[in-house]
Amino acid sequence: MNNFSPNMLKTFKECPKKYYYKYVQKISVPQKSTPFEKGKKIHALANYYLRGDDISKLEKTLTKDELYIWELLKSNEYFQKTYVNSEYNLSCKIKDFWAGGRLDALVKDGNHYYILDYKTGSIPKNPEFDYQTMIYLLAADKFLTDCEMLTFVYIDLKNNTNYKIDLTDERKKQYADFIWQSCENIKKEINFMQNQQNCKYCEYNKLCC
Repeated sequence: MNNFSPNMLKTFKECPKKYYYKYVQKISVPQKSTPFEKGKKIHALANYYLRGDDISKLEKTLTKDELYIWELLKSNEYFQKTYVNSEYNLSCKIKDFWAGGRLDALVKDGNHYYILDYKTGSIPKNPEFDYQTMIYLLAADKFLTDCEMLTFVYIDLKNNTNYKIDLTDERKKQYADFIWQSCENIKKEINFMQNQQNCKYCEYNKLCC
């Protein structure tokens, strides 16, 4: 497997076994979706709104809490910039691996482009080096030929704040090296897991789960 998303890399960092079961063995485990329903609804509404669709009827279906969050997003300074695309898949090649994902929105002010990611929950603990930040910035940088400056903006709707990360030449190299090493680690680990001979005579074999 040579095509990675931010969620795949985060899952591997959390637990290589979980990654193996989820992305290699393709084993699906039912999850409670309730905590994510609000975010999914706001993301869908934002996509329709940015595309210029009439969302007046959809807005009437929002709860009081959802409407409050939606109004915060609509009034956000970055949400007012010129629309380029939304719910958009982007990817880039980093040596022999591909990495990509789906952007919430891409907007611009002149030749300054902004990747927007709205969060109804918490933003990452280390935003500059979150896999989503790194991959989206690298992918957009390869795609935008007229871009003079590129910024990732986490729109924290929980606290009504913005967190900005500019893509510099230094960060571009750091990000590419970091993503490549992460993908390489996964490749090596999965090859190891798939080679049963590696574990057959291991004294810890029965303890591994």
